[in-house]
Amino acid sequence: MPAPATHSPQPTPLQLRPFRAVRYDTDRVGDPSDVLAPPYDVLDPARARELRRHPHHVARLLYADAPQGAARELGRWLRRGLLRRDERPALYVYQQQRGARILQRGVIGELLLPRQAGQLLPHEDVSAHVVRQRAAHISGLRAQLEPLLLAHRYTESSAAQVTERVTRRAPVTVARLGDVTHSLWACDDVEELALVGSGLSAGQALIADGHHRHAACLNLSADATGPWRHSLALLVDTARYPLRLSAIHRVLPALEPEKAARAAAEVARVLPLPAGPRPPGPGELILAGGGQAWIITEPDSGALHHALSGRPSQWAQLPAAVSDCLLLRHAWSVPDLPGAVMHLHDIRQATEAVSAPGSGSALLLPVISESTVWELAGARVLLPRKSTSFGPKPAAGLAMRVLGLS
Repeated sequence: MPAPATHSPQPTPLQLRPFRAVRYDTDRVGDPSDVLAPPYDVLDPARARELRRHPHHVARLLYADAPQGAARELGRWLRRGLLRRDERPALYVYQQQRGARILQRGVIGELLLPRQAGQLLPHEDVSAHVVRQRAAHISGLRAQLEPLLLAHRYTESSAAQVTERVTRRAPVTVARLGDVTHSLWACDDVEELALVGSGLSAGQALIADGHHRHAACLNLSADATGPWRHSLALLVDTARYPLRLSAIHRVLPALEPEKAARAAAEVARVLPLPAGPRPPGPGELILAGGGQAWIITEPDSGALHHALSGRPSQWAQLPAAVSDCLLLRHAWSVPDLPGAVMHLHDIRQATEAVSAPGSGSALLLPVISESTVWELAGARVLLPRKSTSFGPKPAAGLAMRVLGLS
């Protein structure tokens, strides 16, 4: 007797629903450029402290030591009308622009976090400690101040046509951070909302930025009817507006560069770079410090296999895995402690941080391709933490999700 036919379950459509965003009232706070913040992970502590001196800057909520205290401050801003909740639910078209060039355009809404594998793809591992910190912050604040950044491709051109049409109207918020103009439009027309939603009815989305916040929401969403089953999210159609992908570099303040070069030579090919550090190419890592530089290539297969024991086989081709597992942990014995490793997105900042003698070492990583990220994410292979940086990231405080408001 033939076995009964089995059918794979149909994937649940991605659901991005309209919501009533909380936004700064420009009549009360003035130029929103003065109160919005760059993304959480690209702002150094000194700059964050400087921004918090403004009495109504979103950094006062984003970088608060005690989320309950920040929640009280958020409540005061709402009662005083510094922040206002929009009257009607909307999806928000968001655009970043430098001069005449559109860097990014996407849609912000409340995304139902899918439990079905293969629909919303993470691509990097997370730290359990950081996930707990993020969960404590958003649950104590009862708000999300910046959206997850998701790469997606619309399945229907009508959705892209709607977002294009919406941007011809007057924006509800315009702010300038550095040399980038951030614009926000509210889309609350029922027919337009339906067309935008239809563009999400199939396909996948990749978590480009916000892995720890996504994991925090999943941890908080044990109650299927609770508020954290949804997350504030920005979906960017990368077919039309490709995200920029760059590497994240490692700075090791306590590691002497010449000693690091000698130890690395025991597990890889190490050659000096007389001309100084340069951006690494595929298959290369660049070690720099104290005015010197070395190129690291061809890791020893036996040492790499040992360093990656228990890891996916694909990690052997990933710069961050070679960097963190083979060099930092195996060859250099760098402890996994706060302050032992700093992660910098800018290669110039990384090399300048170790330019003086005795200031430590920098390990510069090459960029991996977006297709590699998608391929591994689709195969359920998570990259090492801090492997990639997708951008441009959204500003914080532009369209906030605040719970518990009537």
